[in-house]
Amino acid sequence: MSRMGDVLAGFHAVWEFESDSMLIRYERGIRTPKLFQALGERRIPLDALAGVTLTPGRRGTVVLHAQPRPGADPLMEAAEGQLKEGCDPYRLVLPAEKETLAEYYADELRARLKQDDEPAERFLVPAPEVPLQFKAYDGKASFDGRTVHFRWFWTGASSAKWKAGDQSFPVSELTGVQWRSPEVFEGHLRLMRGEASPVQADQDPAAVLFGLGYGPVHESLPFAAAVLAAVRGRSAVPAVPAAAMPRRDPADIAERIRHLGELHQAGLVTDEEFSVKKAELLAEL
Repeated sequence: MSRMGDVLAGFHAVWEFESDSMLIRYERGIRTPKLFQALGERRIPLDALAGVTLTPGRRGTVVLHAQPRPGADPLMEAAEGQLKEGCDPYRLVLPAEKETLAEYYADELRARLKQDDEPAERFLVPAPEVPLQFKAYDGKASFDGRTVHFRWFWTGASSAKWKAGDQSFPVSELTGVQWRSPEVFEGHLRLMRGEASPVQADQDPAAVLFGLGYGPVHESLPFAAAVLAAVRGRSAVPAVPAAAMPRRDPADIAERIRHLGELHQAGLVTDEEFSVKKAELLAEL
């Protein structure tokens, strides 16, 4: 750009232009999309961009839109085009009176970009920082940088997931991540381990379900992006030192055993499965 540190402020975000990158700082506020607030700020190398456009927006605004190269940003790769327009982290909405200034910066950006829309060989935009966690409809998902953990909720998990028990998936065993937005039917996060799973997400111990208030975009998408980046980079993501595992709440264990008993009485769990799982739960006390 013409000067280091040039700044362009729009609604919900500020773009700061530097010689080889662009720093996007997202505002915190009741009207700012929650995804932007969760991201905080992002440094986008210019090599990660394929182009930039400036178009008229709604209600007296213009929109400056940076277009990431395919494969350059783990967040956009995980989203697979499912983000609503207003939640696109590469859009900067400005009042129409700033159009001339925005056009100047768009031209400056275009002059510095390689106009390369070829897929990037590796992720160029940093992934969201770990540790990350969120509550899904049927369980709690957590990621420390090396292992994804699913802990099932007795209120939502299917009998198939209860039979399988709580799950841990080392990044080294994963091949990818499938994120289906919670804003559509059958939203979920599925961990891929080779071939696509033939079973529904509610029956797959490698998947957690979304629902109203469970797995919202601003929590589940950064989670998916961090896991995807770790899978692509393998050991490139440092693990957070594991803290000593806290003892489970006895009331929680009792509730899980009660639910297990209901599954057993309904014939959904065999005598052997009931005994093994009950012993595992009691051992957590």
